[in-house]
Amino acid sequence: MKYRYRLILALALVGLWGAPVAAKPALWMVRQAHSAVYLFGTVHLLPNDTGWRYPALDRALVASDSLVIELTDDNPAQMQALVLQYGLDPAHPLSDQLTRNEQASLARAAKIAGIPGGAATLQVMRPWLAALTLAVTPLLKAGLDPAHGVDKQLKKQMTADGKPVVGLETARQQIRLLAGMPPAMQLRFLRLTLHDIGKDGSELKVLIRAWKTGDIATIARIDDEQLRQRSPKLYQRLLVERNRVWAGKIATMLKKPGTVFVAVGAAHLAGPDSVQVQLQKLGLVAVREPP
Repeated sequence: MKYRYRLILALALVGLWGAPVAAKPALWMVRQAHSAVYLFGTVHLLPNDTGWRYPALDRALVASDSLVIELTDDNPAQMQALVLQYGLDPAHPLSDQLTRNEQASLARAAKIAGIPGGAATLQVMRPWLAALTLAVTPLLKAGLDPAHGVDKQLKKQMTADGKPVVGLETARQQIRLLAGMPPAMQLRFLRLTLHDIGKDGSELKVLIRAWKTGDIATIARIDDEQLRQRSPKLYQRLLVERNRVWAGKIATMLKKPGTVFVAVGAAHLAGPDSVQVQLQKLGLVAVREPP
């Protein structure tokens, strides 16, 4: 399980809508002395028949000595234990935290999303988990499998090639990132999700095409900017702060000889606060690779 804000969830539907397009998701490289780091934006849920590879990407993977992804310890048993520990709070049901109108919206959203047991199932969840459940459940019911996500496929390939795979974060860190949000921020996360449930898929189609064609400007405009405008504190917590930390880790990687392939959610590589921008503040320039 991963924290997946709206862009990542939207991009999970790649290949389900619209005419096929040539898939060339964006790829960057950062060089320093005898070291290099590739940066690649991923999608964490995909249909198993979605094509996203292209020759330049394959060459980058072959040239890389190791792979770095967001998580490596996200096995189902561990994630379930973490969710039970940090995601449930039956002593403070959602009905005590939402207005009457918001409770009605929660019931409608649960029905639209197809939550087993409806809104009653969500009542014992902390707001962050309720929001995530509402967003992810329809995707899973549609047959989208995290095992088919880009990061999982990259991990499988590099492991088969005998190359090490490490995580930028741990599963506990990611869960605590959400569970540790102040109550007001968690409720804001839930309210944004309730607002978006049931919308038509026109905006998602645009985002999908943007990822497949490497249109970073569109990803930034539609998703990063919308999140920043609608919830600046959430934007800072989920994107900016983590991008800054990751840039520091990438800078450390560049102090050692060799080539590393870093694959993170596409939202982290778009917009004015992207990983590339954070790297630039450290004196490191990420150059877009030709497709």
